[in-house]
Amino acid sequence: MARRSMREQIVDAAVERFHARGFNAAGVKDITDTAGVPKGSFYNHFSSKEDLAVVALEKYGASRRLQDLEDTSVEPLVRLRRYFEFLREEIVDLKCTRGCLFGDFGAEIVDHSEVIREAVRQSLQRWATALSGAIREAQEAGTISADIDAETMARFILNAWEGALISARSDRSADALNPFFDVVFGTLLR
Repeated sequence: MARRSMREQIVDAAVERFHARGFNAAGVKDITDTAGVPKGSFYNHFSSKEDLAVVALEKYGASRRLQDLEDTSVEPLVRLRRYFEFLREEIVDLKCTRGCLFGDFGAEIVDHSEVIREAVRQSLQRWATALSGAIREAQEAGTISADIDAETMARFILNAWEGALISARSDRSADALNPFFDVVFGTLLR
């Protein structure tokens, strides 16, 4: 197996540190120490912490398994439920100490960095697009109502998920996610 490049090591460490501590609390030295590389090497690969944050958001986005929402071999509602169950399991595995990096950056830094704001906006748009595709398929199949536009429903569900993550973190309990599952899968997507 090939050894990860120094750049990959820095990006992986940045995802971990940003996710654990936030943008402002994760310094370049903290990130390079976590990566096990000299601090000076950071600037050989990134012009700023903001530039690294954009790449970290892309890497985090790739771990969101959006392709699972596009798997037409699985019925759309099953696909959607399994997808959010995967996300819930991830939160439980982290003992409800971390949320979503998109939401974290959205709350912490987008008012202060146009570059990061745009990266968060694009990330959330890709996520909403993947959700709306599965929702639209279920609407076309007649398994859920088409009364609400698929894109609107996807955005609502995504916003509800991000809010549920805040509750789970503040409660330090996955029980805070139950209302999300009850309403989304018990009412909206029935």
